[in-house]
Amino acid sequence: MTQHRRDLSRRRLLLGGAAIGAGTLLTACTSNEAEPTAAQTKAGDAGGGNSAPGKKVTIGFSAPAADHGWMAAITSNAKAQAAAYSDVELKSVEAGADAATQRAALATLLSQKPDVIVLLPHDGKELNAFGLEAMKAGVPVVNLDRAFPDALAYRTQIKGDNYGMGVSAGRYIGEQMKAKGVTNPIIGEIAGIDALELTQERSAGFRDELAVYGFKVANRRAAEFTADTGQREAAQLLQALPKLDALWNHDDDQGIGVLAAIKQANRTEFIMVGGAGAKAAIEAIQADNSVLKATVTYSPSMASSAISLARLIGQNKGMSDLVELQVPKEITLTSETITKENASAYLKLGF
Repeated sequence: MTQHRRDLSRRRLLLGGAAIGAGTLLTACTSNEAEPTAAQTKAGDAGGGNSAPGKKVTIGFSAPAADHGWMAAITSNAKAQAAAYSDVELKSVEAGADAATQRAALATLLSQKPDVIVLLPHDGKELNAFGLEAMKAGVPVVNLDRAFPDALAYRTQIKGDNYGMGVSAGRYIGEQMKAKGVTNPIIGEIAGIDALELTQERSAGFRDELAVYGFKVANRRAAEFTADTGQREAAQLLQALPKLDALWNHDDDQGIGVLAAIKQANRTEFIMVGGAGAKAAIEAIQADNSVLKATVTYSPSMASSAISLARLIGQNKGMSDLVELQVPKEITLTSETITKENASAYLKLGF
């Protein structure tokens, strides 16, 4: 996997002019009421082809609670995309607080025999058995974001490029340090939940890309994708590193807390890269009034695509622009880097 080099990535960021408090940031970035942008959902042209109404498809859907902006956008996008099709009925079930609760809800959903299930699991490894059960029962599963380890547990898997996300962050920092003539930079990393494979993949990509420049991470802390844990871990990292040249934070929601800790410590000597592509983060990068200089994308638009793919699977269709007759087994979204120079082009994709 160390050979795997992508062009940049995503998972969400933070805002944060010096005069804005962490509470304001939290409200701005993690609202669960935000509607998806037109660019995040797309049902295609109504003139014909795959987008023309066809066989009625019932899609079951489950994702963890919308307790932060990116996950809220996942559920919002899925519902909006389903509503865009007159031939789709969406049955959404609560995921609960953990994998066990989600598994119970999914068992009820499976008993209702939907045509397809779109599932973003609390944990791919823990919900792998459900994917196998559903597939064996003849209900195709579209595995979203957090991957099942067993290929037999899903019909199609769509996710962001977590390894490429780390590569993108590492490349941006590497190039910035090179341009500044910094030969031995002190680099920090605020990761997400370490138990998740996606977090490990991000860190691996970051580490591998930094090694290309002869750099390494001086201090790595694992948060939990929340503002509170981001602030706690960032405060400890900043205390451990009196001097810092660059920092990568994996996740925008925890980044709200990371920026709050930076402001509280009155530290401005380094550059920061975020992850996801939240609208507030893109606007902050445009404003160029904080340490946040870039973000690597990880778009919740993947949920919209998952619904469209589930519809095609339920109708036994392929993707019209491909020669193959069936929907592909795996789809990995590419990872892109948003900077001040290209931020205006990405605003429409912010969430």
